Amino acid sequence: MKFSKSYNLKEIAQIINCNYVGADDFQVFGMNEIHVVETGDIVFVDHPKYYDKALQSAATVILINKEVTCPEGKALLISDDPFRDFNTLTRHFKPFQTVNVSISPSAKIGKNTIIQPNCFIGNNVTIGDDCVIHANVTIYDDAVIGNHVTIHSGTILGASAFYYKNRPTGFDQLFSGGRVVIEDHVDIGALCTIDKGVTGDTTIGAGSKLDNQIQVGHDTVIGKKCLIASQVGIAGCCIIEDEVTIWGQVGTNSGITIGKKAVILGQTGVTKSVAGGKSYFGTPIEESRVKLKELAYVKQIPNIIDQLKNK
Repeated sequence: MKFSKSYNLKEIAQIINCNYVGADDFQVFGMNEIHVVETGDIVFVDHPKYYDKALQSAATVILINKEVTCPEGKALLISDDPFRDFNTLTRHFKPFQTVNVSISPSAKIGKNTIIQPNCFIGNNVTIGDDCVIHANVTIYDDAVIGNHVTIHSGTILGASAFYYKNRPTGFDQLFSGGRVVIEDHVDIGALCTIDKGVTGDTTIGAGSKLDNQIQVGHDTVIGKKCLIASQVGIAGCCIIEDEVTIWGQVGTNSGITIGKKAVILGQTGVTKSVAGGKSYFGTPIEESRVKLKELAYVKQIPNIIDQLKNK
């Protein structure tokens, strides 16, 4: 998430009322999670296990709960609760905006686009030309939809990320300030749910086709010309490369990558990243020819046991 203008380190520290290491006028341009940070961004870290990863990342400012040696060219924000203060920054730079009409006045809708009854189009949404948005679709703030996109009834774009910190008092949500981006010529079926990024974009690439009742988690990037069947659940921060086919009732772990032109057969659990150009099946996931051969061997076990008993 990039800020509308640059801020200096002192200004950011004042927002969250914390100490800092670095020059007062050290420039800050945005904030992001570790997997999408860029130069000029703030990233947060609150566990020693991940200190080095955050300090050595592309982030320029590290919001951290311990004063450590600051890498050259970077700055630190010292906080007793980085998770809380990252939320404070999200609320400050991306506050929730109410709207009391079905289509926000700030939404931009292209030529020949059809919006069916009972849709909600939020603040700063952009919809391209020649789209069809069927009845009862909800599109949260800041979503970007390209040209020639079809979205079927009941689909929701831009709900919050499923991202919580377990505290003694209960689960504390990490607020979402990102977007959903749907590229050109995408079809999305009925009752799909695509969550916005925490600070970045959840993206569906050009030409991809999604069936009904599909869940796409926060910050996931689905490539171009992918085909995804119904009841698939894709967790957050996944990368689905171009021309991947995913059949029904597949589920994935977070943070995995499915390589270009891979085929994931129905009811597979994608427990790890897999290379492209191959077919996969089962839980834990294996190449389908291997897994199916294993299942054939399993069927032979009763006969093998009987043979051993009769010896």
